[in-house]
Order: sequence, then C-alpha cells, then structure tokens
Amino acid sequence: MSSKSKYILKTHFIEDSAKTAEGSLSNDNEESLFWNFDKFVEKFRVDIVSLSYSSVEFDMIGLDPPIANAIRRILLVEVMSLFIYLFIFVQVPTMAIEKVHVINNTSVIQDGVLAHRMGLIPLFADPRKFSFLPPRTEDAPFPEQLTPQHMLEFKLKVKCSRNVNAPSDSEDPNELYISHKVTSGDMKWVPIEDQSQLFSVHDIRPVDKDILIAKLRPGQEIDLRLICVKGIGKDHAKFSPVATASYRLLPEITLTKPVVGPAAEKLASCFSKGVIRVQDVSGQKRAVVSNPRRDTCSREVLRHEDLKDSVQLSRVKDHFIFSVESTGALSADTLVLEAIRVMIEKCNHFISELDRINE
Repeated sequence: MSSKSKYILKTHFIEDSAKTAEGSLSNDNEESLFWNFDKFVEKFRVDIVSLSYSSVEFDMIGLDPPIANAIRRILLVEVMSLFIYLFIFVQVPTMAIEKVHVINNTSVIQDGVLAHRMGLIPLFADPRKFSFLPPRTEDAPFPEQLTPQHMLEFKLKVKCSRNVNAPSDSEDPNELYISHKVTSGDMKWVPIEDQSQLFSVHDIRPVDKDILIAKLRPGQEIDLRLICVKGIGKDHAKFSPVATASYRLLPEITLTKPVVGPAAEKLASCFSKGVIRVQDVSGQKRAVVSNPRRDTCSREVLRHEDLKDSVQLSRVKDHFIFSVESTGALSADTLVLEAIRVMIEKCNHFISELDRINE
C-alpha cells in the first residue's frame, strides 16, 4: 500500500493530513477533483465484523470521508423517508414519550425531572407502523384526542409500602419496603382503540425493563399517564434511533526492523493487548504485529527513543471501521440499511433539484 493511501502518525502531528481534502480517494490521481464512479465500484467493499440485534461492527473499504461521515450523521439524527405536506423529510424516526400527565407524584423527584427521565426511556415499537403528527401551530396544538395511527399510551402507577414481614434487624430496603424501586418494567401499555388487535404486549414495551426511574419510601407514589409519538433525532435526542454511531480509520503498524529480546516485550507493552505478539523464534523472543485493528493510536511507542525508529504507525485513508449500537426499537443492521437508503433518496432529490434548475 502506497504512502499516499495512508496517514503517517508522527510523535506530535499527522503527516500530510490535509491532502484528502484536495480530491477524492476514489481516484488514482489524488489531486483530481472529479469523482470516478467506475473506480469507486471497483474498490468499494463492505465486510461485516460482528452482528447482533443491538450492535453491528462493519468495515467500509474504498470510501471517501465525506460519504462515511454522511452515513454517521444520518444514523444519529435522521432515517426513513416520508413525503408529507409538499416537503421531503428524510429521517429514521423512533417512538418516544412526548407528553407526561402527572396524576400524582409524591416522590423526591420534581415533576419536570421525572418527565424528562420518562422521555429518555427507549421504547420497543416499530416506528414504520406509525405516522408523524401534523405540524403543530397555535391553531393546531398537541391533539387532546389520541389517534391509534399516531400515538401510543402507557400508564405508570407505583406506590411504596412497608413490608410487615421484614426481619426486625434488617437495613436492606429490598426487605424493608415493597415496590420501593420504580423501573421501566412498571410501565403498562394501554391500547388505543383497535391497537390491541394490531399489536401484542411483546410488540409495544420498553426496550429494557430494568431502567431505574425513581426510588420511593412508604407512602410515596408515582402515578403517570404517558403519551408517545413518532419523531426524529433532529427534534430531540430522545428520538435518536442509535445509542452510538461512530467510525474510525483502520490502524496499520509496520515494524521497520526486527525487535528482539527484552525490547520485544517492551514494544508489546506500548500497545493495547493483542496488537503486538511476542513469539519464540529459535529460542529468541521476537515481536510481530498480531492485530493492528485493536490499536488505539496512542503513539506511546514513539515516546521511547530505543523503539520509535523500529515501528511506523499509520491509518488507512479509505478503510472505515463503523460501530453502530441501536437503542432497541430497530435492529442495528436495519438502521444502517435505512441510513444508506436515506442517503440515496437525498442524492436523488438533490439531482432532481439540479435538473429542475437547469430546465
């Protein structure tokens, strides 16, 4: 791999870090300002490293930084396209608690803080099966009449009492009190109209039932009515479908000369565990690069005068390691596919606008 396709990490700076901004990495000529689609298709590749419902790690190879960053930003604040009111909103929405009706709250948590906590509890409800509320105006505020295609309703009612059967010498709240912890598992779904025929209790629920909301003492009570709507991360963080969405460039470590003996052990200690492995070669310890992907690029090795000339640290310019973690409403891989679809729709809309201007 040529040095033009890598960022070389020095002790206090990155060599030629500004060159990527001059042109596309998809071209052989880095100075060119014209993007070559055929070369992009030839180089581009996606490798799935790990996949579960809640998280996915994958590599995008042969990609330009602006495209990689666009995917990340879409995951954080947008997803799923919807044509509405003559405007194009391209977004990846989720369902979240928007209105909290406080019927009774005698806990130590103020109503406003409690409502904020409720809004941030991720809900397991497929947003694709619901519609956005119409834009709110002075003439059309938040609707009082709940509609099954726009909203979900939950109730939360917990009252703490003393456990008369608790040991007399106990100081454990779990033994002394009943229902002293209010968690997301105490939220009960209240179907609106025919929602009970469309969904089951497994389809509509908090993602995690063990999220702690408040702690109560005997006589204290929380009684809430919760209204959920569909929204996007640009409106509020509670609607963001991802817990994390980030990428980093693939680290590359090259040993410029053999590192043997005690120096091999010292070199391995300068990196994260598993990056450098010490092998026994003909009775002599020798350092070899094992898994550069684990490197955090701390550049600790460059602080040691006896080691810094033995290794070259770099990052591959067009190899992006993506990490996406879902809040639970949609699987992580679904969110990535939705984000890519959003990007396609954004590009198509932009092209259609250019064509309209040219006409």
